[in-house]
Amino acid sequence: MASKSLLAHFLLLLFLVSANAETLRFGRNGKFKILQVADMHFADGKTTFCEDVLPVQFASCSDLNTTAFVERMIRAEKPDLIVFTGDNIFGFDATDARKSLNASFAPAMSSKIPWAAVLGNHDQESTLTREGVMRHIVGMPGTLSGLNPHEEIDGFGNYNLEVSGVEGSKMQNKSVLNLYFLDSGDYSTVATIPGYGWIKPSQQLWFQRTSAKLQNEYKSKPDDQQEGAPGLVYFHIPLPEFSSFEASNFTGEKQEGISSASINSGFFATMVEAGDVKAVFTGHDHLNDFCGELIDIHLCYAGGFGYHAYGKAGWSRRARVVLASLEKSIKGDWGAVKSITSWKRLDDRHLSTIDVQTLWSKSSTGRRKKGFPSHV
Repeated sequence: MASKSLLAHFLLLLFLVSANAETLRFGRNGKFKILQVADMHFADGKTTFCEDVLPVQFASCSDLNTTAFVERMIRAEKPDLIVFTGDNIFGFDATDARKSLNASFAPAMSSKIPWAAVLGNHDQESTLTREGVMRHIVGMPGTLSGLNPHEEIDGFGNYNLEVSGVEGSKMQNKSVLNLYFLDSGDYSTVATIPGYGWIKPSQQLWFQRTSAKLQNEYKSKPDDQQEGAPGLVYFHIPLPEFSSFEASNFTGEKQEGISSASINSGFFATMVEAGDVKAVFTGHDHLNDFCGELIDIHLCYAGGFGYHAYGKAGWSRRARVVLASLEKSIKGDWGAVKSITSWKRLDDRHLSTIDVQTLWSKSSTGRRKKGFPSHV
């Protein structure tokens, strides 16, 4: 019996290692699609009531509505990667953090689609510490999430993923799209600074070094490129720069204030300096789903997803989708990323698509092209 138990344990570890080592790659159609799920606020399943829904919905609405929405989105969009951007569970109402985490990510795990997650400010408020929550996530089937690249870095869940070019193309061994994930913290740990947490200098240094390394590899032989591969960044709490927009210069809705940290740690400037980041995706403020451009970087909310999260009765829960598309050479070979587009899907009767927009595109010389038409 002991040998069988050891064998089963070994096979489980082998499965988890192989899942975490899975290579992300553009499909043969030259596309890579990411589904962002923000603020599920999952608690105890069918016994957990919904917040801010219409009176006719309340009696039958629970965490299971959140699960059903994730499943609908997976079926409709068939993403290549699912990204959960924090407040995956609502700790105060989750009786057992492990059970709530297992239930919240169950649709992603059963779909066999690779998925990744970062922490919000509520994930650790149940029966696991913040580190414990992230360690549990990293050990779950199908996840590509990472704890940290090394010990000398703040937070839990700072890691990057590389998306390789189409198999069989000249770019098959290069990361043509880089994804960065960071722990934006929960609450300030400095007594004299109120409010939410922020991305610390150690995390920014890791990002700088990782970005520089990836860009150098992309520009190196074979098939050396003139400019670095585009990057996308995911975390939970929005940056203070999200307050830069007025109604005339963003796409989507702004229905509440920007709940960023009360200090500016400079991460936006760090990304601008790095030069590869084209868009940042956050959650946290459930009634905001806008996306605006500042110094060539789009700052985007996903909009509230979960039904046990505050929202607005009659305003559908929603998810954000990002699609990166490759360019084709004259000879018909798939090359570098040509454009990055985004849209949102609503949890309504028709799973409506809204606010399709181009976040970034490049000309044949690699420079950003203005006025590139939006398309799906």
